[in-house]
Amino acid sequence: MKKTLIIGAGPAGISASLYLARSGKTEVVVVTNGASALAKADKIENYFGFAEPVSGKELLENSRKNAERLGVCFLDTELIDLQVNMEMRFEALTADGTKDTYDAVLIATGSARKTPKIEGLSALEGKGVSYCAICDAFFYRNKDVVVIGSGEYALHEALTLTPTAASVTILTNGVKPEFSLPEQIHCDTRKIKAISGSGRVEKIIFEDGSEQAAAGVFIAIGTAGSTELARKIGAPVDGKVIITDENKATAVPGVYAAGDCTGGLLQVSKAVADGAIAAMSMLRFFS
Repeated sequence: MKKTLIIGAGPAGISASLYLARSGKTEVVVVTNGASALAKADKIENYFGFAEPVSGKELLENSRKNAERLGVCFLDTELIDLQVNMEMRFEALTADGTKDTYDAVLIATGSARKTPKIEGLSALEGKGVSYCAICDAFFYRNKDVVVIGSGEYALHEALTLTPTAASVTILTNGVKPEFSLPEQIHCDTRKIKAISGSGRVEKIIFEDGSEQAAAGVFIAIGTAGSTELARKIGAPVDGKVIITDENKATAVPGVYAAGDCTGGLLQVSKAVADGAIAAMSMLRFFS
């Protein structure tokens, strides 16, 4: 039996899990950190099948119970790394230290996360500002780099950079760090005013007026978002969305994306349909 990883337990991810579980062809694991935007919706009254408005939380809870009834396994933790091995299978690592290997992956993490509002960040994207340590670490050999973030994802990105970079500093931008700091990594909790450089990143300017030299800045705010995960395994992105074909397949065999992370109409009904299409496409991939 094949093994499928679904990243995200919103309407797209759970919809796909239902079709995959009912097929009997694959073991389905859903990784979720409980961050679905749907859970914040007070009332939904434009969705098929309800005589009265339903809360987003209730819709999600009932959908998850249905998936669990069909045998879908939910892991309530954060996915911090995803890579492709030599056999073209997908190795996933979660914040609790769990490692597993999958035959196919569906990214259904919703719309892209917001980047921090730091002066100079947008202008220097691709010029020293990166969103994927495993993708770009090679370019910063023996150079000083910083990671902006305060959670486990930031720590993981920093640890990915340490074998290559001359030094790695985590900048929490005024937020209390949520991790235990290893000896080889520095941490600075000061607020950041700007990222500066002439054509490329050269330094970080803090609100207290002090500066820190840096050749690279890696953004790792909160958890790994849709485009960050896609980049890690080589799936093309366009700005804040993952590029897929009409079957929700990316350019990487075995990798699919569905829901808000693929752009278009940001509605529950569209996400549910995307999940169904992706699941059917994944089943054809297994056959």
